[in-house]
Amino acid sequence: MKINQLKSTLISKKKSKRRGRGSGSGLGKTAGRGVKGQKSRSGVSINGFEGGQMPLYRRLPKRGFKNAFKSKIQVINFKTINNIIQKHNINVDIIKEDDLFEKKIFKKSKGKLKILNIGKLDKPINIEISFASKKAIETIESIGGKINLTKK
Repeated sequence: MKINQLKSTLISKKKSKRRGRGSGSGLGKTAGRGVKGQKSRSGVSINGFEGGQMPLYRRLPKRGFKNAFKSKIQVINFKTINNIIQKHNINVDIIKEDDLFEKKIFKKSKGKLKILNIGKLDKPINIEISFASKKAIETIESIGGKINLTKK
């Protein structure tokens, strides 16, 4: 095997043809646009035009709804609360939602927090938070902790 017998592993990319650069290029004069008419001119904007027929995007019904006033809520569970207490050395006496945002554990821009009853709590905690499920409130209070829901 000699170096001149090796084949390249790179696939040769086809160069894009330069349109309107003389008859020798194969795409000179009209540059493949045909002769006359709206499509041969620059600045054509007839996408979706169906020759006077009602366009598809107007024939189909509108679907869906986005509520502009919907409040964003981040979901947390007991498992994540246990991890946060261990990793970030947070005081178990009272955990506030604002403290979790200040320590950048959760992003304030993603919305308020809601506790769900998933996993198990290691210790009784006192927590001040925006939302919580009924089961989560029962679980926290049965362990001996307190939960305070803030209405902001």
